[in-house]
Amino acid sequence: MPVLTIKNLTKSIGSRTLFREVSLGVEEGEKIGFIGPNGAGKSTLFSILAGLDQPDTGTLSFRRGGTIGFLPQEPVFPAGMTIRDAVSAGRPEMVEALAGYHAISVQLTTATGDEAERLLTRQGERMARIEALGGWEWQHEIETILSHLGIPDSERVVDALSGGERKRVALARVLLDAPDLLILDEPTNHLDADTTLWLEERLLAYQGAVLLVTHDRYFLDRVVTRMVEIEGQAFNVFEGGYTEYLEQKAEREARRAVENAKRDRLIEQELAWVRRSPSARTGKQKARIDRLEAVRAQADANRPVRQEAEFSFGPPPRLGRTILELDHVSKSFAGRPLFRDLTTLLRGGERIGIVGPNGAGKTTLLRVILGETAPDSGEVRFGVNTLPAYFDQARAHLDPSRSVYESVADEDWVEFGGKRVHLRSYLERFLFPTATHEQRVGSLSGGERNRLLIAKLLLQEANLLILDEPTNDLDLQTLRVLESALAEFGGCVLVVTHDRFFLDKVATGLLVFESDGEVRRHEGGYDLYRRLREEDRKAAAPAATGSSPKTAGQAGGKNDKAASSTATARPRRLSNAERRELAAMEERILEAETKRDELGALLADPSLYVEKPDQVASARTRFEEAGRAVEALYERWTELEALSSGGN
Repeated sequence: MPVLTIKNLTKSIGSRTLFREVSLGVEEGEKIGFIGPNGAGKSTLFSILAGLDQPDTGTLSFRRGGTIGFLPQEPVFPAGMTIRDAVSAGRPEMVEALAGYHAISVQLTTATGDEAERLLTRQGERMARIEALGGWEWQHEIETILSHLGIPDSERVVDALSGGERKRVALARVLLDAPDLLILDEPTNHLDADTTLWLEERLLAYQGAVLLVTHDRYFLDRVVTRMVEIEGQAFNVFEGGYTEYLEQKAEREARRAVENAKRDRLIEQELAWVRRSPSARTGKQKARIDRLEAVRAQADANRPVRQEAEFSFGPPPRLGRTILELDHVSKSFAGRPLFRDLTTLLRGGERIGIVGPNGAGKTTLLRVILGETAPDSGEVRFGVNTLPAYFDQARAHLDPSRSVYESVADEDWVEFGGKRVHLRSYLERFLFPTATHEQRVGSLSGGERNRLLIAKLLLQEANLLILDEPTNDLDLQTLRVLESALAEFGGCVLVVTHDRFFLDKVATGLLVFESDGEVRRHEGGYDLYRRLREEDRKAAAPAATGSSPKTAGQAGGKNDKAASSTATARPRRLSNAERRELAAMEERILEAETKRDELGALLADPSLYVEKPDQVASARTRFEEAGRAVEALYERWTELEALSSGGN
């Protein structure tokens, strides 16, 4: 049964049309992800669906009696409201019933006789009302959700919260409301990786329909059942999650390329023939030629224009032997350790992702590295040739009162990629056309400001990039370009981000903030770290429950038996064969990853689906097998490394 029907919706802002006569049906329980470039109209569409904006034409039909919950990109709360009040605001009938119950409870402390009897009767009525609304469980749910979203002390005033905290409070409110249709605009922004996993589970179990905009590709893959791409003023609908979208998109692009080529050839052949023909000189034939030219021009106009930033990092200054060294660095805040005794070394070509819960101290670590904040103890040492450049999460390096043109450089010509380029041409690479160059920075969207900051960053001569949440608010196209540019960068990278997909594509290792100020280094991307963490938790489970090795093995099966026997047995040494295997493991993993990436590139090539459609299934199977082979090698590497460190 449809929860929402969108029919022939059109919306323009000024002279620009965002979408024209688009239609879509949303079924009960369906989860739909919306994607498209910054400025395509995703947030505007959601504001229309939430009743905060109006379309130019078209209709919206909601199921009678259905409820809607909306999470905007930048939520606003009344001044002076506490977190608990803000979260409860979506259920005023519940707030009223609970307030009445508590008021009667206070009166009962001094009431006697008939007055007490009357109050007890009223209290019973209030209790029945609260139970009918699910109130007692609802109060517990408030604390549970706030805890999962990392929002302590619900009596704090919302005005004093950061933008990220306010977004999480608004997310808690709409989740607690549990409407029939949940509309979420960037719900994963400002969520750490573990909280994002929790939200995935919450939405997978959610009974209502969900519409969401997010650039978290793992989130899209796991949660949504359909994808809607806003492109060229239209809705392109794809079944499945992000991976299925990529496959279907490649097939569509391949078919469209073939159709465009065929049409172009037919038009060119017809034009060539009529131009050679003597009859082409008559007025009638000239009219035919004009019509053919018009058809060709219309065909070109109807082809979607690629809206994708074009940039890359130029060759960095020469790196020395030491890029960055942290020697027993510690920092506390208000008596709480953020990181303690952190020792690590950054080598040439490494790209290290920094991950951990919100408020753990990731940005503080970057500021300590940059010398903006002094450590409590320890030392930060840069190499002689190290030249850092900093991407600031708060975008403090952008003056909101200045124009786009003024914000990037002080001169009209800039050096980029070894060439002298005019600043206007340079800005166009980042999707800032000339008409936007005089626009004030304060009027730009979050994604546009991030693109502008990247443009400014790329003009610096640097071989160490220190990036604090560069992925926030970027559309998927720009994210792909940034990932590719960082992967090809010849220097080193330190990057704070919660984007798991980004980390798996870019990071060679991780610095993970754990409990009580402990920061550990892990090699590889986020997915490998997550799997190893889960294995550690499973291995630790029998010890935590106090089970004997025998009992734990019977309860948990083969893997738990192995874990139990390992825990009780004396650590053994690596055999000579295992030492040779460990020495060769890095090269084997590199070969396996190269094979997997080659097959991935083959599947992403539209020509495969056109020229060799019979080979698509085989290529996909080989790609999946190659991915499993890489995982198996990493697991074996971890096993050998553990033996090497524990038994030798």
